[in-house]
Amino acid sequence: MGKYRELAEEIVQNVGGKGNINSLTHCITRLRFKLKDEGKANDDVLKNMDGVVTVMKSGGQYQVVIGNHVPQVFDEVIDVAGISGDASTESGEKMKPFDALIDIISGCFQPFLGVLCATGMIKGLNALLLFLKVYKAGSGEDIMLNAVGDAFFMFLPVMVAFTASKKFGLAPFTGLAIGVALVYPSIQLNSLSAMKYAPAGKLFTGMPAVPLGTLFSGTVFESAYYIKFLGIPLIANNYTSSVVPIIVMVWLASKIQKWAKKIVPEMLQNFFVPFFVLLIAVPIGFLVVGPMLTFATNGLSAAFKAIIAFSPALFGVILGLLWQVLVIFGLHWAVVPIAITNIGLQGFDQVLVTSFACSFAQTAVVAAMYFKLKDEKLKGLCIPAVISGICGVTEPAIYGITLPKKTPFAISMVGGAIGGAILSIMHVKSYQMGGLGIFGVVNFINQKTGDASGMFSSFLAIAVAMVFSFVVTLVFWKDKSEVIEVKAAVKKPDGEMETKTFDISSPVSGTILPLSEAVDEAFASGLLGKGVVIEPTEGKVIAPFDGEVKILFPTKHAIGLVSDEGVELLIHIGMDTVKLDGEYFTAFVKQGDHVKKGQELVAFDMDAIRAAGYELQTPVIITNSDSYIDIIENDADEVKNSELLMTAIV
Repeated sequence: MGKYRELAEEIVQNVGGKGNINSLTHCITRLRFKLKDEGKANDDVLKNMDGVVTVMKSGGQYQVVIGNHVPQVFDEVIDVAGISGDASTESGEKMKPFDALIDIISGCFQPFLGVLCATGMIKGLNALLLFLKVYKAGSGEDIMLNAVGDAFFMFLPVMVAFTASKKFGLAPFTGLAIGVALVYPSIQLNSLSAMKYAPAGKLFTGMPAVPLGTLFSGTVFESAYYIKFLGIPLIANNYTSSVVPIIVMVWLASKIQKWAKKIVPEMLQNFFVPFFVLLIAVPIGFLVVGPMLTFATNGLSAAFKAIIAFSPALFGVILGLLWQVLVIFGLHWAVVPIAITNIGLQGFDQVLVTSFACSFAQTAVVAAMYFKLKDEKLKGLCIPAVISGICGVTEPAIYGITLPKKTPFAISMVGGAIGGAILSIMHVKSYQMGGLGIFGVVNFINQKTGDASGMFSSFLAIAVAMVFSFVVTLVFWKDKSEVIEVKAAVKKPDGEMETKTFDISSPVSGTILPLSEAVDEAFASGLLGKGVVIEPTEGKVIAPFDGEVKILFPTKHAIGLVSDEGVELLIHIGMDTVKLDGEYFTAFVKQGDHVKKGQELVAFDMDAIRAAGYELQTPVIITNSDSYIDIIENDADEVKNSELLMTAIV
């Protein structure tokens, strides 16, 4: 149960219950409900509730003012109310496509990350016991532990289907139906049969690449599919343990669901909406998403073979660098068939070997992050992720820890590239495809000759990749989510209190008013923090100090800053201007940027905003006022940009 769970339950109960909520959003300080009947809400109870500042009604919204921890309360409220699929938020920054993709992938893994870590550790334990010959491969113990440890990974699309459904607003059990279809035994067996029995020189065999011009020819397709749907060939693919295909299919299904709800009468929607969604989304997934993945895989396979022919060392660097990305998108199948074929024909492989150090680089990055993370929950996941990673299972580390942080994931890619180069330069060969992680080093022992030099070379590659990744992460990566805390006052030797002062310049030019004169009760009450109100005379907001942009709304009407000394400042341009949806506002920075004092942050058209009927009073509030002994406001009537506005004493 979260920190704000009880508060969320009381809020839902006192706005009239789950059934009285049409929708819910939030801005920087308040929950914004649209209720079916505002008369059912208990205003007085909510206003006097611990954790609620006040209640306001404006523009058809029932606003419960919380403060700057509103995002956490919002998450709990939508969970309690069961509206996670339809609720929206106004607080998130509009992300770039790549950032959005990472957010989606990592977000789909967060709910089951603990179980993912646990099953990865069980897989590692089984590999260790087999390596130590505690029991034999194929024994009851091996089968049982392998089932427990491997089943979650094998049916990963089913798990992702459920979490992705919540993220995209698809009915969860409809998403589950898509996920189980993706790993349905008949489909998988047909795909594997096609991949196994395709004639030499055709697709999925690892033999010489098929010219692109023949990819669409009947002869190639005849060897690449095992069944047809409405006369269209179902191209072979293995979706078990995959991530991206199911996310794309659930996203598509969520769009189809919205369309279906518009055309199907409400009384029939329980049956016919999922009927249409599944009937359309699943075949499209197999016939479009699958082939796109297949063509990409074969294209990569051809490219990799060309690079190997040109320079094995260069290939080692490239595969080591990109291996983890290929696994995320399911494109590593471009390499696996080549390795299988090489072992079958030559008795050894030098292609897939170059990816071996990647899991260790990833693991070392997570180990370094453990010492720098401030989020205790995320930090607690590092140790099991490291154990799992050493055993060769890096999904918990990638999806739950490094990928969301981006930079650590990039460091692990470089570490993998260095390890790949070493393995390639030293001509390490793999004689079998067996254990993962540290238990995979035995793959490099030539069982016919007893030559173990490859195994010792792999230890060198592992060591270099891990040391590089650990040191670079530890030295250069900074957890940007780290909260800067203001130091408390200290005593001088004579017992007197020593204080420090921090000056905050005015971010806006205009007339200064006491905070109590704000037309919005939530600001006027002072419960959101101490500060002032400015009636702007110029449509420009500048940085009042050196610091970081912690919050910038997509609507650009409010910006939250944290100074390098820890002062948290909220600048809210106008009243209810969130409803303008960003019109008449221009932002020159983005969330996460470090800004310098005097730097222009936001411009706004004062005349247009007033003409639209909005008040331009701009509260400037220190939201962590409680961290200071006192806040002294400028007592002048007027202030200009960069002139002293407030002083915080600590």
